[in-house]
Amino acid sequence: MDIDIAPAGVAAFHQVLADHPRYWGERDLRSLHLQALVQEFGPTCLVARAEDGIRGYVFGFVTPDGTGYVHLIATREDARGIGLGGRLYRAFAEAAERHGAQRLKAITSVGNSGSIAFHRSLGFEAEVVDDYDGPGRAMAVFHRDLPLDIP
Repeated sequence: MDIDIAPAGVAAFHQVLADHPRYWGERDLRSLHLQALVQEFGPTCLVARAEDGIRGYVFGFVTPDGTGYVHLIATREDARGIGLGGRLYRAFAEAAERHGAQRLKAITSVGNSGSIAFHRSLGFEAEVVDDYDGPGRAMAVFHRDLPLDIP
């Protein structure tokens, strides 16, 4: 099945929210989905579409210091294990580079072993930063330089 990766747009953003459990399971992360990101940073908020709908997405932006920050990346439960997460990251990295990014950054909870393994497989270095998300809220912080040369 062909998958097209393109800017999300507001309609796709709302579709992602409507299908939230298909991407995140039991975890309710809807509060992290900010429509303003899609409206203000459209070229770096991407969805992967197939005939059967949105299979995955990445929402991010480029900071003034040239960092492509990935705020959220997810694939639908029936689209995992086919390399879609890597394709989304490559597409985001290319879009971020077009907007001046020289490096990538992302964060996740320290207990999210799947995300940590995924980011490491893409060549990210990870460090645990105490109080990153407030007092007592350590986060795993990922960094890597661009370009993102992965197969």
